[in-house]
Amino acid sequence: MASKTTNPFVFLQQVRSETAKVTWPSRRETMISTVMVLAFAVIAMVFFFTADQLMGFAVEQILGIGR
Repeated sequence: MASKTTNPFVFLQQVRSETAKVTWPSRRETMISTVMVLAFAVIAMVFFFTADQLMGFAVEQILGIGR
């Protein structure tokens, strides 16, 4: 187990150098990803809403409750 303490200034330098190595997405890539996530969220919302309505209708028909 490492018990070596690091100077906060050295730590921040290391964090900054590691952050510089990150390949950040372009604005266009970020916008495309955002639109894709929102589109799939809407598709999932419609699917689960429809499935819920169909199952609710089926349960009403089978059990005869909720009329």
